[in-house]
Amino acid sequence: MSGKLYVVGTPIGNLSDFSPRAVETLREVDFIAAEDTRVTIKLLNKFEINTPMISYHKFNTIDRGDEICDRIEKGENCAIVTDAGMPCISDPGEVLVRQCADRGITVCAVPGPTALASALAISGLPTGRFAFEGFLSVNKPSRREHLLAVKNEERTMIFYEAPHKLTATLKDMYKTFGDRRISIVRELTKIHEEVIRTTLKQAAENYADGDIKGEIVLVIEGAKREEKEVTLEYAVNLARELAEKGMSLSESAKESAKLTGFKKGDIYKELI
Repeated sequence: MSGKLYVVGTPIGNLSDFSPRAVETLREVDFIAAEDTRVTIKLLNKFEINTPMISYHKFNTIDRGDEICDRIEKGENCAIVTDAGMPCISDPGEVLVRQCADRGITVCAVPGPTALASALAISGLPTGRFAFEGFLSVNKPSRREHLLAVKNEERTMIFYEAPHKLTATLKDMYKTFGDRRISIVRELTKIHEEVIRTTLKQAAENYADGDIKGEIVLVIEGAKREEKEVTLEYAVNLARELAEKGMSLSESAKESAKLTGFKKGDIYKELI
C-alpha cells in the first residue's frame, strides 16, 4: 500500500507555535524532507524528534522528488518541511506536491504558521481580497516587469522581501505604484516583531539607508478603482438597452434616470 506525503507547517519564529499534531506527524512518518537539514535539526532536537531526514531544496527538486515519490509508493510516509512556515508556499515544495499529484500519491496538510496571512491580519489594510506575489526577482528588468504587471491590481498585495533588497524594492514600488499605504511587517512572532504603517513615498525616503533588519513582509494597498464618467450619452445608451429588453421608452428613461442622475425628460428626448 502506498504511503502519504504530509505538508507540515513549522514555526516562523516562536517555537511555541509548533502544533501538537505537527510534532506527532514528524515523529510518526518514516522520513522527513527538509529544505535545510541544519536548520530543521534544531527544531527536531527541541521536540525530541528522532525521525531521519533527507535534504530537499530548489537545486535537487526533480531527482530528489522522484526518489521521495518512489519511497512513498513503496509504503513509506514522508513529511516535507521548510526552514520556517508552511511548505510549498513560495517554496520548492510545490514541485514535490505536483509530482505526487501526477503519480496519484495522497498529500495531506498539517497546517502551521504562514507569514503572508499573519502579516495581512495585522497590517491594518483591507483583508477581504488580496493577492500574494511572493518574492520579487533580484534581476532589475524582471523585478520591474513584475511590478508593472500588478500596477493596476485592486486587491491588497503581499510581497516577501529580504532586508538587503528592501531599499531598492521600496524605490521601485513607489516609482511604479505611486504613493499608496504600505505596512512593513518584520520579525513576525519574534521578540522584535514590528508593524510599520506608512506610505510608499515615506518608506522610500525613511528607509533609504537599509537599516531595517529581519524577515520582512510588505503589505501594500491595491490600486484605486477608476470611476467611469457618466455622461448623457451613457444614460441614453443605457435606456436604449433597457428598451431593447422589453421596457417602454418611458420606463427605460425613468430607470436610467434613477441609475445615472440625469433627468428623465432629457434622456427620453434623446431616445425619440
